[in-house]
Amino acid sequence: MSEESGATETARYWFNTRTGQVEHGRQSPWNELMGPYGTAEEAARALDKARDRTESWDDEDAAWRDTGPDDDGR
Repeated sequence: MSEESGATETARYWFNTRTGQVEHGRQSPWNELMGPYGTAEEAARALDKARDRTESWDDEDAAWRDTGPDDDGR
């Protein structure tokens, strides 16, 4: 990793899924992090954003399943 990319990494915020805390710069292992985010506030809302996206995708999947196959059998 170059110094430049390391500097960029520390200027960002991460949400730690194990601790529930926001980190300024990557301080924990990748498998515990969500991000990067531009602000601490965005990182603090990481789980809410992920939940909203998942619900939206679930709704889209349900709508797709409810429409049935196309006329050409797909």
